[in-house]
Amino acid sequence: MTATRQQTVAEAEPASGLPASDPRACDPRAPGLPGDERETALTALFERHYTGMLRLAVLLGADDAEDIVAEAFCELHRRWDRLRTADAALPYLRSVVCNLTRMRLRHLQVVRKHTDLSANLERSAESVALLRDDQKALVQALRQLSGRQREALVLRYWLGLGESDIAAAMGISCGSVKAHTSRGMAALNKIMQERR
Repeated sequence: MTATRQQTVAEAEPASGLPASDPRACDPRAPGLPGDERETALTALFERHYTGMLRLAVLLGADDAEDIVAEAFCELHRRWDRLRTADAALPYLRSVVCNLTRMRLRHLQVVRKHTDLSANLERSAESVALLRDDQKALVQALRQLSGRQREALVLRYWLGLGESDIAAAMGISCGSVKAHTSRGMAALNKIMQERR
């Protein structure tokens, strides 16, 4: 294909990758998938990432991780047409899980301040039984960090995300990600050394 032909094709096809004649190419909100294909994509995303999102919510300190992840997938389904591309679904899902976990933890703090109930909520027997002793110690240490530090560390070292992806998931700048990660690691090291 000649350079002029490539340029003409590039101009005729918008960034969505759809031919200009396709009505979805004109809609900047459509991620490029019609109804049935969208449902298939959402189902595949759920099958591949449900367990990972569940673990993310647990590591961030959620007491009701299953509810948070279910709500996050519902939110993704509801707002699917607002995604720029289908590839934006997973980062959006991570962001929703982080935000919902943060909101639930804040709500629980307020509730615990205003009630005489025990502040220690019991974890399910299954989640406790599946953790090894060193994992239990790490999860307990993570719970002692501030919410932002915990989120930055889990997204960085458990999910292996880069700074820009972490910043997008947490809704903060890359500089703040560096600061939370650095301070979180220092605090985590101190907590773990004190346990020895």
